[in-house]
Amino acid sequence: MEPVVLSHVSKTYHLDAVDVPALLDVNLEIRPNCFTVISGPSGSGKSTLLNMIGCIDQPDQGDVYIAGEAVRKLSDDALSDFRARHIGFIFQNFNLLPVLTVLENVEYPMLLSRVPSAERKRRATFLLEAVGLADRATNIPGQLSGGQRQRVAIARALAPAPSFVMADEPTANLDSQTGAAIIDLMRHMQRERQVSFVFSSHDPKVLAAADDAVKIRDGRIEKIERREERAKATA
Repeated sequence: MEPVVLSHVSKTYHLDAVDVPALLDVNLEIRPNCFTVISGPSGSGKSTLLNMIGCIDQPDQGDVYIAGEAVRKLSDDALSDFRARHIGFIFQNFNLLPVLTVLENVEYPMLLSRVPSAERKRRATFLLEAVGLADRATNIPGQLSGGQRQRVAIARALAPAPSFVMADEPTANLDSQTGAAIIDLMRHMQRERQVSFVFSSHDPKVLAAADDAVKIRDGRIEKIERREERAKATA
């Protein structure tokens, strides 16, 4: 698996007559098979950075490379297909489809990727077992707790077998005990499935679990801490 690479990425938003720079010449490598957390104060550019990595937005300058592919060169249709194949998403508000069962919610991204029906059901069932919700497969999201919904969201993100999973403040709407359990689950799934996880978070527990902690301020990378470097500093 190749790293995600941002090379000299800049992004400015144009609001009426005002230009608002969000990212300024960002160079960053997201290591494969790692738990990477992006943190920074409000307005620092972390959401824009997450959107660049997740191919939700495109840079004004520079390039984003995922699986060796220069994303900016892809057409809109090719980009949508690329995102469906390579990137899973976990949303702060879960974003489960309320009229679908838990099993159908996990199957849904595979439907978009045209995975055959039998394989969709097999993979979704396996993932629900992995996140401890096999007995909830026929429930709808409204019958689940917040922590259970987030577990479904994790299973759904992993269903298409992506290269990496994006999450924006994944524990923000959970109590501390449930949030800690979700962090443990994501960490376990990351190691078991050999997939990269990339988060934005202010949660100290999420930051403590990170392999790589990326700090951003005023649109620039302020600091990158690797777990092995932090271990040496506290030894």
